[in-house]
Order: sequence, then C-alpha cells, then structure tokens
Amino acid sequence: MITRFAPSPTGPLHLGHAYSALTVWQQAARLGGTALLRIEDTDSTRVRPEYEAGIYEDLAWLGLKWPTPVLRQSERAGLYDTTIAALAERGLIYPCSCSRRAIVEAGAVPGADGMVYPGTCRMRGMETRNAGDALRLNVGLALARIAQPIQFEETGVQDAGLVHIDPAALCHTIGDPVLKRKDTGDPSYHLACVHDDAAQEITHVVRGTDLQALTPLHVLMQHLLGYPTPVYHHHGLVLDDAGKRLAKIDKSKALAKYRAEGATPDDIKQMIGFVD
Repeated sequence: MITRFAPSPTGPLHLGHAYSALTVWQQAARLGGTALLRIEDTDSTRVRPEYEAGIYEDLAWLGLKWPTPVLRQSERAGLYDTTIAALAERGLIYPCSCSRRAIVEAGAVPGADGMVYPGTCRMRGMETRNAGDALRLNVGLALARIAQPIQFEETGVQDAGLVHIDPAALCHTIGDPVLKRKDTGDPSYHLACVHDDAAQEITHVVRGTDLQALTPLHVLMQHLLGYPTPVYHHHGLVLDDAGKRLAKIDKSKALAKYRAEGATPDDIKQMIGFVD
C-alpha cells in the first residue's frame, strides 16, 4: 500500500492540512504501507520557496516522516507534455482561447471544478492552436472511447463502497477540464495529479471530501491513459466557527503561527479532533 500527501506551496499549511496529513500517515500505518510527500508546485504564479520550506518544517514538527527525494511537479513538465501529446494524437485534446468572462457570458453554470465549460472551442483542431491557448480534454469523446463501466472503490466518510460513475453527470458537473493552462502553460492539477499517482504507484488516495466530486474525472483519465485506479478515501474537513472549510485563500491561521505561540502537536490534534 502506498499513499501520499500532496500539498501546494502557495501558502502556509493550516489546521486543515494538518488533519489531512495526519490522516494520510494514519491510513498508511493501519494498512502497513508507505506515506509519500509530493510537492504539487505547478502554479508558477503563486508558489514560493518559503512555503515549500514551511511544509517540511510543519510536517516534521507534527512527527511525520517520508522517503526522500521528494517528487516536485515543477521538475516534470516534459512528462506532462508527453501525456498531453498522446491524448492529442487520439483527438481527445483541443485548444481553447476563451477567457473566464467569455465562458460566463456563453451561459456556463457553476460545477464541481468552477464554471462548466460550454464547449465554445470544442470543434477546434490542434492545428488551430495559438500561443496562449489553454488545452482542454474532450470529456464526451473520451467517454465514448471507453467500453467498460467506470467505477472506483471509496472507503471514506461518504458513499463508501463501489462507486459507479454516471457519464452524463460527469459531463454536466465538470465538463471539459483544462489540462494545460492558458498563458502560463502550467499543467493543471488534474493532469499532474493523475500522472504522478500512477508514476508513484499510489494504491490509496487519501484526501478531503472537497475533492471528492473531482474523482470521477480522475478515474476517467486513468482509464484513458491505461493507469490503475487507486482506492479512494475522502476524509472530513476541518471547519471554522461559521462552518466554513479552512482554506489558504481565506488566510486561515498557519500551523507555524500556532507553533510560535507555544502549541504542541498534541494541541493541534485536539483542536482538529484527530484521534491517533
């Protein structure tokens, strides 16, 4: 059994990260496996070296250990490009020049991964690609290429058991996701995550329920690319006093701040309701 904790160094870790990391290592210990640390630093506009250094410090302070060297996604751009090229050869990728405003004005509705793309550029071929275009996966066409049912095993707090993916729901709630971002050319979370889970032979993905709605897309991509599908364990989230999920964007209090104020790892576990 191999699992992973895969934070993005775009801000300091907070209590929600602590709960997720502790759960990852707890699941690995229970199943006699290994927990890896992976740095998902593909957002070139937001990652900072000090945030990555803070990840190592915070996890070590919590008493967690991991094999080295640590995989850093920013060093794997060529591998992601090769994967995109393989999908493009099968006609499953198309270029998209739409801005966020244009997507909204075209009638897009909110979905599990932001606004569900309305398909404005779907009929474009790769030969029409311009500098600065995003690259999207044609989900409808991809689903048509897969003969067997798409499913995965869930062991977490919601919908435990064998989950059967509804193709229509996947199209309507996620749509055609970006695999290579507009302007920066950075690989998307979906592409890099699915690629590296396979490359690292991850057998169990342990992550929060905020990502559970994206799992059908990741399982679809695993089928397309010939990757094995891991077991998924989506754990509950740490909420603030208003019942809102902690997030970097909301400037949730950093673990380093608690540490500086004299908190211990046991104090953190008590705050987040984590039971060893």
